[in-house]
Amino acid sequence: MLGTTEIEGKVSYATRFSFMHRGIRGKMDWPAALDEYEKFVIRMNTPRVAIDNGVCETATLVKVDSATKEGILLEAVQVLTDLDLSIQKAYISSDGRWFMDVFHVTDRFGQKLADERVISYIERSLGAAGDESCTGSCGLEVLTTLELVGSDRPGLLSEIFAVLADLRCCVVEARLWTHKGRIAALFFVQEEESGSPIDDPVKIRRIEALLRNVVRGATTAFSSSSTAGSVGTNADRRLHQLMFADRDFDRATDIRSEPSVSVQDWSERGYSVVNVQCRDRPKLLFDIVCTLTDMKYVIFHGIIDTEADRARQEFYIRHSDGSPINSEAERQRVIHCLQAAIDRRASEGLRLELCATDPGCELLAEATRTFRENGLSVSRAELSTKGETAVSVFYVTDATGHPADRKAIEAVIERFGTSCLKVCEDRPLWVGQNRVGSDRDESSTGTAGLFSLGSLVKKNLYNLGLIRS
Repeated sequence: MLGTTEIEGKVSYATRFSFMHRGIRGKMDWPAALDEYEKFVIRMNTPRVAIDNGVCETATLVKVDSATKEGILLEAVQVLTDLDLSIQKAYISSDGRWFMDVFHVTDRFGQKLADERVISYIERSLGAAGDESCTGSCGLEVLTTLELVGSDRPGLLSEIFAVLADLRCCVVEARLWTHKGRIAALFFVQEEESGSPIDDPVKIRRIEALLRNVVRGATTAFSSSSTAGSVGTNADRRLHQLMFADRDFDRATDIRSEPSVSVQDWSERGYSVVNVQCRDRPKLLFDIVCTLTDMKYVIFHGIIDTEADRARQEFYIRHSDGSPINSEAERQRVIHCLQAAIDRRASEGLRLELCATDPGCELLAEATRTFRENGLSVSRAELSTKGETAVSVFYVTDATGHPADRKAIEAVIERFGTSCLKVCEDRPLWVGQNRVGSDRDESSTGTAGLFSLGSLVKKNLYNLGLIRS
């Protein structure tokens, strides 16, 4: 079970009002300064959260009712994703000015939520979702954010860390994705000696110049902002935005690796129907909802269903101005963008975990240089710091993107020792036996969108405990 500090470290919401809504489990405590009208406004706009372990035998039901607000669905999905929960099923419905989301979630081991601290945190966070006044930067660490986009190549990450080490930059957090020959990365850094943000314009220009020499066609950007513990899905969303702006979805790819995505027109109802079928994995729903939101589409209704290792997601969307997708070119663009969003995080490399106390860029540069010397390439990386301990996760392949050679992995582990570097298997992506006929289901996606409106919705309403039969 997660400790209190671990729970707080996994989420991006920093501060909350003391009168946070507690769903069905408690009452709202009002500050004395609020009058009755202000209380009424808060009641009307604060999401109502219900968490129930009795509806489903295999998952915890999380239901959120709220006034409709731009981005509210993404915020709700982000809260669950930040806690490393798996969304097995979901039903999304927006009717006029109100919406209802129902999620069936499990922990990383595929079990119902049993920790009262986790449940309470979900209630507080979802109860405040969409309330901008519930966030703040008081008491948070200020870090300098370095954004980098450019051409990928083997050994690139080791050269980036070498540049930062030479300039005495301490990397507190980092996220790096590679996709279709491109790299997008976020580095949250401080001055190594003082621990203060990097705000010297001369040093910033020097870092940018050196990184542009290292990364071909690189674009960089610096900013200073407050952050709490872990950068979480805020960084993931920014990586999606960087790669989208870099138009990675337009680049050629191996069609065999693409998920099945279709977009159909339901003109009589004024919707476009997006249907996705692919292998299930953590954060899949977040990546899809994030992409549609950033492309300025609004999800009015949706069904998410997983079975064994397969995921099926269906969304009824419109533009933010209320119109559906109205051209073949736009339809193809949505398909390619969603395929890219799913593929970016679907790393096939072997997961290596590097743990160290009081680390610096020198260690990271040495580790990634050792990868390069043994013919290994980093396809994705996540670095985080908790107290005096830093955990760096690398997904590695060989130089051509194929599975890494066993001897190369053994040589790298021998160099750093098993107490510092180890091979870690990702958690199971599903619980239960493999589904029969998944290939047939994936090939039939193109005709599924409109047909499933009645049967799939009714089936999932029953599974989610919203109807009896």
